[in-house]
Amino acid sequence: MDRPLRSATVAVVAATIALAPARADAAGLYFADRGVRPAGMAGAFVAGADDLGAVAYNPAGIYDAGTQILVDAAWLHFTSDYQRQALVRQVDPNTGRVTGEFVQSFDSAHGTSPVLPIPTLAASLKLGKHVVVAIDAWAPYSAISSYPDTVGGKPAPTRYSLVTLDGSALAVAQAAVAFAPVKQLRIGIAAGVLAGTFRATNQMSGCVPDKFLCAPEQPEWDVLAQLSVGPIVAPSGNLGGIWAITPKWRLGAAFQLPVYVRSKAKIDVRLPSTPVFERASQQGRDADVAFDLPWTFRAGLQMREVKDLRIEAGFGFERWSMHDAITVTTKDVTLRNIALFPESYRVPNISFPRHFQDSFSLRLGGEYSPKVFGYDWDVRAGVSYESSAVPKQYLSVLTIDAPKVTLALGLGLHLGKLRLDAVYAHVFAIQQTVDPAEAAIGQLSPVVANPPARSSAINGGIYDARADVLGVGLAYTFDGPPKELVPGAETESTKPEAPPIAR
Repeated sequence: MDRPLRSATVAVVAATIALAPARADAAGLYFADRGVRPAGMAGAFVAGADDLGAVAYNPAGIYDAGTQILVDAAWLHFTSDYQRQALVRQVDPNTGRVTGEFVQSFDSAHGTSPVLPIPTLAASLKLGKHVVVAIDAWAPYSAISSYPDTVGGKPAPTRYSLVTLDGSALAVAQAAVAFAPVKQLRIGIAAGVLAGTFRATNQMSGCVPDKFLCAPEQPEWDVLAQLSVGPIVAPSGNLGGIWAITPKWRLGAAFQLPVYVRSKAKIDVRLPSTPVFERASQQGRDADVAFDLPWTFRAGLQMREVKDLRIEAGFGFERWSMHDAITVTTKDVTLRNIALFPESYRVPNISFPRHFQDSFSLRLGGEYSPKVFGYDWDVRAGVSYESSAVPKQYLSVLTIDAPKVTLALGLGLHLGKLRLDAVYAHVFAIQQTVDPAEAAIGQLSPVVANPPARSSAINGGIYDARADVLGVGLAYTFDGPPKELVPGAETESTKPEAPPIAR
């Protein structure tokens, strides 16, 4: 039986990209800006990048970190609600003609994420007057979602899209170098890999409707499927620049290269306990998974016309249209001894359509640095808007994305060379309704010998999602950039023993 395992593989492998992208922008597959200080300005941190938080935004900013270490961690508290709606058709059993249809609504399912600190670890070192090198490791701010097994005493309506992403662990590791050839210019380049493992679980239907044995969503015929992907090692890189147009105006831009994920995988299924599957077994587990993630362009313009105040406006573009499909190449994976079917079925190579669309973001954020009660502080705030990379007809609880508005607040306290940071941000996702008649993710009936002309869509309905970001961190600067290479340093308010440009 090739279709049970093939269907399970397709649906579960799609979840691998829920954690994969390692970018500062959040449209498409993860939900919030990363880094405690940058997130406090809603990600408006391209032209004004001036500490190790720059590793995910603009590597040119690493120069102004000097010799520094940075450690932070944040919790992405993601929750969602999904009320599934399905189009039910009445069909004449003699002619097969549709005689009527209506929309059926299911009980709402609530998705949650675990309390899981998402870290940033980075260190940089000055190599002479004009060069700074850095290494860093960090994880994207992704929602590791889980949904209940039952809702209202019945099997959850989300089970055919996602049960859980628990067991996944992905991170980015990079090495970077930044130059300041002249006082007004910084150039940075970073190379690294996305690495880790991924595990996703969901249900598929093992129903055989053409044999009149069951109904397409009958729980007794559900197939539990799990895909374990890894080790994932996907190289990428980014480059950027910052130009001080005048001592009080900075222009920044950065380009993130695409990521091509090619990884080994293991597939496991638990077949139904119905008589048709009583003697059935799986042979072989190996597969290869492949998909592409987009390149990203970011730009920002920062103003420092007011003493101790920095305001930045930013723009981002992500080429998500290159993420068109996920392919799975199986390696001698078969299911054997299924009643009413040939003795052995080999699972063929498959392609899972995604059809994502390009997305963009707009950001406005700032940082004000007053002295209060004898201490130097940074007060941060920001707002951003991001369009969705997922067309409505392909939206599901596996990949929840929507146009989003983020409001952020941050705080920093300077204690000599040490800076302590905190952030709170809330992400408002605009409610999305997928018309059941337009829903494009169908329920794959894995054991249908003759597939029906109309498959049952599993992603119609109403989607609500939101997230809170809570984070803390610290940065310790051993040695900042030379003052003669800091634009406007002679006119800015500087704080004791800290990098002038960061003030």
